[in-house]
Amino acid sequence: MKSPVVIAILLASVLSFAANAREKQDIQIAITFDDLPVHNDLPPDVTRRQVGRNIIKALKDAHVSKVYGFVNASHVEKEPALGAVFADWHAAGFLLGNHTWSHPNLNDLSVDEYVEEIIRNEAALKEYSNGKEWHWFRYPFLSEGTDPEKRKLVRDALAARGYHIAAVSMSFGDYMWNAPYARCMAKQDMESAKLLERSYLQAASDAIDQSHLMSTVLYKRDIPYVLLMHVGAFDARMLPKLLAMYKAKGIKLITLEQAQKDPYYASNMDPSLPAEPVGLEKRMWARKLTVPGSEPSLPAMLDSICSK
Repeated sequence: MKSPVVIAILLASVLSFAANAREKQDIQIAITFDDLPVHNDLPPDVTRRQVGRNIIKALKDAHVSKVYGFVNASHVEKEPALGAVFADWHAAGFLLGNHTWSHPNLNDLSVDEYVEEIIRNEAALKEYSNGKEWHWFRYPFLSEGTDPEKRKLVRDALAARGYHIAAVSMSFGDYMWNAPYARCMAKQDMESAKLLERSYLQAASDAIDQSHLMSTVLYKRDIPYVLLMHVGAFDARMLPKLLAMYKAKGIKLITLEQAQKDPYYASNMDPSLPAEPVGLEKRMWARKLTVPGSEPSLPAMLDSICSK
């Protein structure tokens, strides 16, 4: 027979586990997509419009509403037919946001050049949004720049033009799977494609756990998360399975606007405020806290799949 002390310890462990499970059932995620209409490589016989339509279908089938897609309109100038990706997104009831004209890193441009990238992108947003709200901006590479003065001037320009910054507080590096998937499909290597599927879903699941840990360390609660995804061919293939996994975990899918009402996003909602570190990891680093690790060998593994 176990002693009362052991029983008490076991009971405390069970209660702690149950409490953690209840906390995780309250997780809320707003899904957002970057790089409309072009992201990464395509498998043979797949078009950009097909990728967009498959993503739209998966979201609609799962009853996910008002999803923002962040636009780089330079691609449409080069290939006007790609405007259909924007039109399909709008027709589905989804929303468009500004991701700059050509996806530059702020560190590589002057303030004036970068602001011009933002402004130049607005014509397409106005054309394809048809009166719906489009004043949301996401920095390419999530880079607000390393120069504090430059960062402030760009944020001031965003505030003056009425933008909110679309934050990212959860990511599992979904972009890393799209190029290897295109390679595997070109070789018809279905076994490797299955490996990509398993690793993708595992990474997405691990990101939930990691974000939960960081948020509870920083804020003693789960913030509503904003998830970064991309309009890639493998994302389109995997989105039904990803959404099913979220449903099985009891995760509630919400809109970007709903998520960013949380105080965590105050400096994103008002760019005239001083910038906060971008993402939970950097906020952990800013407080000199240990960031729970992700799989360090994953990028190398993905780069190696179907590469020979």
